[in-house]
Amino acid sequence: MSQSYLQIYEKLYNHYGPQNWWPAETSFEMMIGSILVQNTNWRNVEKAFERLRPHLEPEKIDKLSMEELAQLIRSSGFYTVKAKRIKAFISWFKQYDYDIAVIKTMTKEKLRQELLQIHGIGRETADVMLVYAFDKPIFVVDAYARRIFYRLGYDMPSSYDGVRELVEMELPSDVTLYNEYHALLVEHAKRTCRVKPICEACPLLDICEQRIE
Repeated sequence: MSQSYLQIYEKLYNHYGPQNWWPAETSFEMMIGSILVQNTNWRNVEKAFERLRPHLEPEKIDKLSMEELAQLIRSSGFYTVKAKRIKAFISWFKQYDYDIAVIKTMTKEKLRQELLQIHGIGRETADVMLVYAFDKPIFVVDAYARRIFYRLGYDMPSSYDGVRELVEMELPSDVTLYNEYHALLVEHAKRTCRVKPICEACPLLDICEQRIE
């Protein structure tokens, strides 16, 4: 490919503009949302938040029983599993007195390692938290990113961290860029580079190999 990952980012940014992500009022809401959105769409997460909002503080969620929490987030799907994951996350967060400012002082590597040790927090969810809650520059690898880069002509590594490290090698260590890049790839995948792509409307068409399966 003649285009760098930074040039792809610039084309998407110039076309779609800033995305102002993550869609949440607080960093805590953002982190809970990153767990709720696993294996579902954002519309179902919003429905869950409607019921969860009166309890949307770490201390209040800590006091809820597993069953109470599961019923509040029922619309997000896999609600029993997600309730356990949220409870595990709250237990970790409580060790730092729910203080995001304290957690931000940790190195990206140490914080990522801790997040990955929390039950139900995988690499994608951990990295979303790192970027959007803790201001750490890291590339989030999701199905949308893989789809777009593959169609453009990149042969990506099979492993999550293989893709992440490959992209990060070309990008500056700028948390704002990583914030926007993930959001832009999601927007592009939803608007244009869908499962059945709308290629004629694509801002990347001039550099795309159109490898469509």
